[in-house]
Amino acid sequence: MERTTKERRNIARHRTLKRAHIAVEEQGAVIDCVVYDLSDLGACLNVESPIGIPDSFDLRLNHVPVRKCRVAWRTPTQIGVDFA
Repeated sequence: MERTTKERRNIARHRTLKRAHIAVEEQGAVIDCVVYDLSDLGACLNVESPIGIPDSFDLRLNHVPVRKCRVAWRTPTQIGVDFA
């Protein structure tokens, strides 16, 4: 039986719908996104398109320190990230 991504996580993520920004310092780019779910170890981000988003970037949320992210997976409208 195939296990889903959520079933493989050691720490549960909590659903949240918060606006955030993907910051790509090398390019000076800022991309809007919505944090769909969040844990201490990672997040699922809703994006208009994952095209042009690199494998690592900074995630900026209001009232939360900037988090360094590594992309774990991508779909046409979402990106799963692990916090570095």
